[in-house]
Amino acid sequence: MAVSPTPALSAADIAHIDSRLAATDELLERNYPGDDGSRQPVHTVYVPADRFTPSLAADWGAQALATAAAHGGLTRLGQLLGQDTGLAAAVAARVETKLEREPIEDLRLDFEDGYGHRGDGAEDADAVAAANAVAAAVAAGTAPPFIGIRFKCFEAPSRARGLRTLDLFVSGLATAGELPDGLILTLPKVSTVAQVQAMAYAVSRLEEVHSLPAGRLRFEVQVETPQLILGPEGTSPVAQLPHAVPGRISGLHYGTYDYSASLQISAEYQSMDHPVADFAKEIMQLAVAGTGIRLSDGSTNIIPVGSGVEDAWKLHGRLVRRSLERGFYQGWDLHPAQLSSRFAATYAFYREGLPAAAARLRNYVERTDGGVMDEPATARALAAFVLRGVQCGAVGAEEIQALAGVGMPQLTALAHPRLAPSTSKPNPDFQSQSAPT
Repeated sequence: MAVSPTPALSAADIAHIDSRLAATDELLERNYPGDDGSRQPVHTVYVPADRFTPSLAADWGAQALATAAAHGGLTRLGQLLGQDTGLAAAVAARVETKLEREPIEDLRLDFEDGYGHRGDGAEDADAVAAANAVAAAVAAGTAPPFIGIRFKCFEAPSRARGLRTLDLFVSGLATAGELPDGLILTLPKVSTVAQVQAMAYAVSRLEEVHSLPAGRLRFEVQVETPQLILGPEGTSPVAQLPHAVPGRISGLHYGTYDYSASLQISAEYQSMDHPVADFAKEIMQLAVAGTGIRLSDGSTNIIPVGSGVEDAWKLHGRLVRRSLERGFYQGWDLHPAQLSSRFAATYAFYREGLPAAAARLRNYVERTDGGVMDEPATARALAAFVLRGVQCGAVGAEEIQALAGVGMPQLTALAHPRLAPSTSKPNPDFQSQSAPT
């Protein structure tokens, strides 16, 4: 005999529970908004600030292509990275286009380790010149989509200098006109939450002075000191950062060599894949999960030059692939010849994974039994993987339509269901590009 039970919990009970969880609801809404769906660059290129010119990105792309040509071409590079002939050829065609159209996705003009200490007069002049050069590059359409500076850290000896360079650069851009859409500021060698709070105060004051919208100036935090991973009280300061300055931090970047050296790892063994690096990066992943803060791996200082080009490419390609497999979709590049191995490894990652991901996504959307019972969280991960591939140029939007049966608006909605489809910004050079044959 069927029964129709009456709910035991009254409206007052539900209201009581809602009241008890109001603070939790507010915390989740404010501090865990999820990814905003915008494009994340696959790399950050670092150059000394005084070496930047509006043609730098194009110059690096040309150098990358020349180095590849001198060593058998981009298809051979792909084969060196373990790609079969068909995949290597398909990837090579797209990498060539990438190096011609957009060789650098994110550029950082460095006033820290890559610049050194040159005296206040010289650094003042270079900070002003950097702002003018960036403004000129943006106006000319030659600037990478993301661009900014890394200034000196907030430890006592360099704090005033770092703040002055930050001030001169931002003030110079503000005076020249609108700030670049992809402006990024990088705070290095962070050891405490207080240093990040100080940075948040500094950018908020710059916003006030230059009549910028509140929150316009966000910044990256470099994780390159052990004190940020494990603090003196036995807690993890890096996990406190998103909540100490909600909405201000755009990314956490792992600093391979400063962090390793701080733990007394000898120079020969300092690497992105050392166990101490993996531990720190796993903590970083946990710290920012759900917050919308992006992650970046560090760099390798083994540069493709001289007789060591091919060995350096193989090392770099392996490390790039390793980072991608572990959920770090961005890393650092330090030399033009690393661009080829960066994009070759990245594009292969997305193209190799595309058929299976697209098939599972189609089965999920069409509610077809494909042998894998994917839940909504997995569908989001599948869609996010495919979307990243489109945004960086590894695959074309028409390929996704053919393989997964979804267009860009639906793909974006699947990857980021809390957002409107228009928040995704695929790379326009590649969004409609068909797969090279």
